Amino acid sequence: MSAPTATSADRRRWAQYLADERAEANVYRRLAASKEGEMRAILEQLAAAEGRHEAHWLTLLGGEPKRMPRASLRTRMLGWMAGRLGTIFVLALAQQAEARSPYDGERYATPAMRADEKVHHEVVRGLAARGRRRLSGTFRAAVFGANDGLVSNLALVLGIGATGVAPQLVLFSGIAGLLAGALSMAAGEFVSVRSQREMLDATDPGSTYGDTALPDLDIDSNELALVYRARGIPEEAAIERARKAIAEAHAGRAPVHTGPIDTHEVVGGAWRAAGSSFLFFASGAVIPVLPWLFGLTGVPAVVTALVLVGLALLGTGATVGLLSGASPLKRALRQLAIGYGAAAVTYLLGLAFGVTLA
Repeated sequence: MSAPTATSADRRRWAQYLADERAEANVYRRLAASKEGEMRAILEQLAAAEGRHEAHWLTLLGGEPKRMPRASLRTRMLGWMAGRLGTIFVLALAQQAEARSPYDGERYATPAMRADEKVHHEVVRGLAARGRRRLSGTFRAAVFGANDGLVSNLALVLGIGATGVAPQLVLFSGIAGLLAGALSMAAGEFVSVRSQREMLDATDPGSTYGDTALPDLDIDSNELALVYRARGIPEEAAIERARKAIAEAHAGRAPVHTGPIDTHEVVGGAWRAAGSSFLFFASGAVIPVLPWLFGLTGVPAVVTALVLVGLALLGTGATVGLLSGASPLKRALRQLAIGYGAAAVTYLLGLAFGVTLA
């Protein structure tokens, strides 16, 4: 549809699209500048695609508008973060932005532009997934450790405090809960990750099943095809792959089929996970204790602890939502509700078994 048939409202909307496309292209260019290799090339191509969309709106507008609107707040935030925060955070937010294409109901957008936006979402999801895999093991331990520390120690100090005991006992109970919980979390995380890695070692295709014996195998009837079939490869494809591997071995070239699948990247390291779990549990568990540590008692201490822990729960929940590509606000509120719910139960139990707050 040609530009002369458009209304002033259409032209304002086009100008907004133009501003947003320029800002999004700038985000991808800034991210690409800090990368190398394939990721850089992909980000540059995303920027180029946004440039094509920009050109479409410029054509409809008949050139640069006299008054260019500001890009959307979300896009401006992405641009600010692109030069200051890690790529994974920016890509996680970009994934959410790309999921909400503005062109689905826009009659002046071309079908190719609508298709581009949907494909961009999958491309950004794939790029963000690389960073998530690198973070997943240690990050999982860190987030769970911090949240467990926040919730468990808040519940502990509120439950103890509600019985009416001396403030010193509440403080000592909180410190004891911090140390015991941090050590328990670290030990449990170490065992969990180490066990998972050992299971993967026993499950992943290995590189020691007999590469040196490949030249001696019968190319027409050999056991190598069974190896591939055991991994789930169909029979004909397994036979063909085995023939190629044996031919490579006869030619004196190293086979390319024996490298283990790197699933350990997702699991992470046991020592790193244990250390992160200990440190983050302790950092979370100390927050509910701070009011008593600084001399507050009774209701003021409880209210302060609730406020501090609430802010921390909102922060960790929002971070999880951001990195998972979900709504940070929803995840933050969910974390807050869970933490406060657990604390409320133990507080009521403390009241039932004790007296009132001093």
